[in-house]
Amino acid sequence: MRMILVWLFSILAIGGAGLFGWRQLDHQADRSEMDRLMATQPAEPPLFSAEMVSELPEPARRFFAFAIAEGTPLLTVTRLEMQGQFGMGDRAAPNYMSMRATQVLAAPHGFVWKMSAGRGLMRMAGSDSGSWTRFWLWGLAPVARFGGTSDHTRAAFGRYVAEALFWSPASMLPGTNVTWEAVSENVARMTMHHDGLDQSVDLTVAEDGQPLHVSFLRWSDANPDKLHKLQPFGGYLSEFVDFNGFRLPTHVEAGNHFGTEDYFPFFVVNVTDITFPRRQ
Repeated sequence: MRMILVWLFSILAIGGAGLFGWRQLDHQADRSEMDRLMATQPAEPPLFSAEMVSELPEPARRFFAFAIAEGTPLLTVTRLEMQGQFGMGDRAAPNYMSMRATQVLAAPHGFVWKMSAGRGLMRMAGSDSGSWTRFWLWGLAPVARFGGTSDHTRAAFGRYVAEALFWSPASMLPGTNVTWEAVSENVARMTMHHDGLDQSVDLTVAEDGQPLHVSFLRWSDANPDKLHKLQPFGGYLSEFVDFNGFRLPTHVEAGNHFGTEDYFPFFVVNVTDITFPRRQ
């Protein structure tokens, strides 16, 4: 019996060490990807001028005049700290968990969202990026590991392009990979092209150019059939604060099926800090 207990203890110890090492590799991957993205920050960014957007549709010009002060260095990589709620259920039963997260946005190059969440005895943590989704229960057991597919890449691209539109507006100025068109008096459509991917996002603005909400068709399997297809996604933006010349929303509510009766805001956050990391 003693030998059996020793054997079982050894197996558990080895398994626990293996899971701990696996989790540390995930942390290392998060840090490495964040470092890679922050290294894309322009070393000597140009300064914003209204002339840069003078040929854009009128609602887009209003947006940039609201979001970026004249003379602001056009830093395109944003680091955010946030807290709020993350819904694990659906519209009928949201199953919200308290959440904290750090995010690096560097459109069109990618993003990393590193979070921890919990409610009661349930605790989970992990990260999303352009390459993976990895979540752990209590930091001990992997409960979700996706990525490495064209579906994941396309879905992730839609997410971080839309978020960069309102949290990293310098990355959305017109250029070789970004175009703008008018949809209506208060709606402009931005399209980003990168590495064979295209994502359009509709931005609705107030008379003063303040963004009210974003909406787009996202490649997603958040549907009863669990099949990837284009379906509505979007979110509402509010509580704008100035950060180093950028006026950005600090409250965001977003989710699947935006604009329909099935809309479920599973992502409800308050941003507590926004910085623009400089290249070393």
